[in-house]
Amino acid sequence: MMQLYNEVCSLCSKITTEKYSTSFSSSIKLLHKDLQTPIFHIYGFVRFADEIVDTFHEYNKKQLLDDFIKNTHEAVQNKISLNPVLQSFQLVVNQYNIDTHLIDAFFASMRSDLSEVSYDDKGYREYIYGSAEVVGLMCLYVFCDGNKASYLELEPYAKTLGAAFQKVNFLRDVKADAKGLNRMYFPGVDFNNFSVAEKLLIEQDIDKDFTCAYQGIKRLPKKSRFGVYVAYQYYITLFNKIKKLPPQSILESRIRVSDVSKTGIVLFAQLKNRFNLL
Repeated sequence: MMQLYNEVCSLCSKITTEKYSTSFSSSIKLLHKDLQTPIFHIYGFVRFADEIVDTFHEYNKKQLLDDFIKNTHEAVQNKISLNPVLQSFQLVVNQYNIDTHLIDAFFASMRSDLSEVSYDDKGYREYIYGSAEVVGLMCLYVFCDGNKASYLELEPYAKTLGAAFQKVNFLRDVKADAKGLNRMYFPGVDFNNFSVAEKLLIEQDIDKDFTCAYQGIKRLPKKSRFGVYVAYQYYITLFNKIKKLPPQSILESRIRVSDVSKTGIVLFAQLKNRFNLL
């Protein structure tokens, strides 16, 4: 019966990912079938934590997050949880021996979202590490499947890919973050007076992250390379749309990639994969 319980919990994490992020869930489904379930487990966990700090405004978010952190550590230590998403997550952490430092860093960034803050350079880097880079590293544990040498080689690339994704999200979600949640992630930027020069500097930084990350994608194990490449191409497409817009436009609406474009991204990636060009 334990197998049935784990299957139910796994399905919960998968549904959570699919409902909250069609793009990520579609990319996960392009990974080798052996990798899909554990990655769904990681993203289900991340999504629940994000919901606490981003959505549950009418509740005591600090208490909810404190309880979630406590329950997460207990789940990992005891190898069981009655929270389906935490049960799925602890299975991955224990199976792949994911460093709990990554979990702690993730929660540190989630805690910082409970306060309305602006970041300096150090705080900005720390936030991105905890909110995005460690998620990529958790996934890398799965992709490398115990091969420590491969993990260490790919670690810096996984971090830059996570950073690039997060920074693009910051630009895409400026309206919601700055105007809705009073969060200012980019150091020294006043979105009430967001200039072309400031936007360009942010974009140049993201470009560097994407350039570095692509070198790592080409080195990924075959089972994970295609799915990660599709996610990379999706974010590149989103980023290119943002780059073409004036600062005021991204302050007024959330930029999206159409379903037609997403289909084109997958077809393009399939062609590159078929001819061993990834």
